[in-house]
Amino acid sequence: MQATYLPATGFLRLPQVLKVIPIGKSSWWAGVAEGRYPKPVKLGPRTTAWKSEDIRDLIERLGSEQ
Repeated sequence: MQATYLPATGFLRLPQVLKVIPIGKSSWWAGVAEGRYPKPVKLGPRTTAWKSEDIRDLIERLGSEQ
């Protein structure tokens, strides 16, 4: 999955996010805790997701840092 295939709106689960941003789960969660990555949205007691818009913004920001 590339950034161009991300939905314009909606939610992404962690496996979908990690296909676009190739890091490990632990690194992702550490980045969320440090504020480097977007905060998740709880959709249910055991369901966590991220806004597609937030992930698109993160990809743009990471691309401009390189």
